[in-house]
Amino acid sequence: MGEEKQGFFKRLVSGLTKTRDNIVSGMDSIFRGFSNIDDDFYEELEETLIMGDLGVKTTMEIIEDLKKKVKEQHIKEPIACRELLIQSIKEQMDVGETAYEFENQQSVVFVIGVNGVGKTTTIGKLAGKFRAQGKKVILAAADTFRAAAGEQLKEWANRAQAEMIGGQEGSDPAAVVFDAVAAAKARKADILLCDTAGRLHNKKNLMEELKKINRVIEREYPEAYRETMVVLDATTGQNALAQAKEFNEVTDITGVILTKMDGTAKGGIAVAIQAELGIPVKYIGVGESIDDLQKFDADEFVNALFYGNVNESEEA
Repeated sequence: MGEEKQGFFKRLVSGLTKTRDNIVSGMDSIFRGFSNIDDDFYEELEETLIMGDLGVKTTMEIIEDLKKKVKEQHIKEPIACRELLIQSIKEQMDVGETAYEFENQQSVVFVIGVNGVGKTTTIGKLAGKFRAQGKKVILAAADTFRAAAGEQLKEWANRAQAEMIGGQEGSDPAAVVFDAVAAAKARKADILLCDTAGRLHNKKNLMEELKKINRVIEREYPEAYRETMVVLDATTGQNALAQAKEFNEVTDITGVILTKMDGTAKGGIAVAIQAELGIPVKYIGVGESIDDLQKFDADEFVNALFYGNVNESEEA
């Protein structure tokens, strides 16, 4: 584990404190409180996981899996279920190899999300990360609906030494993307990051807007690798899952970025999103600084949540 990674793991462990209190302490008291494995035991466990924002569907599947393992392995002690449960959660979250292909190719990365989830800030942090890897980044300010979005993005662009295109309130988002594509091609940019509007209450408009932008890219920049990520606020719990589902109806989402994981008790939502949607959480944010946004690793997340110490995850 590299130094930056280990530093992040420690922040993840402390950022998940409230989620841990919410899920793990409840779970552990069930494991200790029951002398045998019966229906009541499973019911209490189920309730704890649902209350911990793992989602009903995911929880049911985890419990079913646990029952199967208990039977197969002839387990009699409730405490012996702890490891099995952690294993089941990891299995539920497995969505195959999480691809970061866009990072190694000429790509266009769409970032969508409703206002207030930290979308623009997240794009700024991503730009900073890619610049630190020596990549040429262009930012397209295609969220022309929100007055402050362009100015905010400009600040991040300056900080990351990335070029920004657009930013006029009320201008046509597809026109902004058109200009940004031209700039990306002229400057041989590695990554074009597009800040797009997130108005879910009017899905039809959003759909049309994204279709129009997609057409521009298909026509002008067909060789570019495409990635569409939705930014969700972890503090909203089940609401974040609902938003992900809605955005997925509007456009094909290839990844999720979960912000504000620190200080929320609803961190279990990371499990629900990955398990229920089959869409990988690709980045996770646990704070304000640029290093607080890191690639998401399901195993590491579950280790941080349940073991809360660095060593276990290194051995795993």
